[in-house]
Amino acid sequence: MTDPRLIGKRILIVDDDQDILGAIDLVMRAEGATTEMVADGNAALAACQSVAPDAVVLDMMLPKQSGFLVLERIKAGPRPPVVVMITANQGKRHVAYAESLGVDAYLTKPVPLERLIDTLVRLLPGNGQGALSEPAS
Repeated sequence: MTDPRLIGKRILIVDDDQDILGAIDLVMRAEGATTEMVADGNAALAACQSVAPDAVVLDMMLPKQSGFLVLERIKAGPRPPVVVMITANQGKRHVAYAESLGVDAYLTKPVPLERLIDTLVRLLPGNGQGALSEPAS
């Protein structure tokens, strides 16, 4: 196994599917990250204030507040985290809207976990630069 690549990073994982939450949490912790998991938009906003994550892995379809509303609110904050939106929706309109709100990467499900890790490593400070969007097909 390679050396953990997310040591010292705080990652907030937001998804209403417990299996997805668990899988992402497991690989993030294996890479050395400290994680927090929540299952709805309201909890995501509260966690962003209390945890101050370095990055948020954000599902688009969430109970209580959509991923788009969460994205808009956390990117409007004074020190917004890196946000990687993951969704089953491949529509170009959704990608464009997420980009207009400041998303750092937009990945479509099913997302290979190694690709998610690589994206975070590339986007987090000190690990690389630039947004990464997946073209809609």
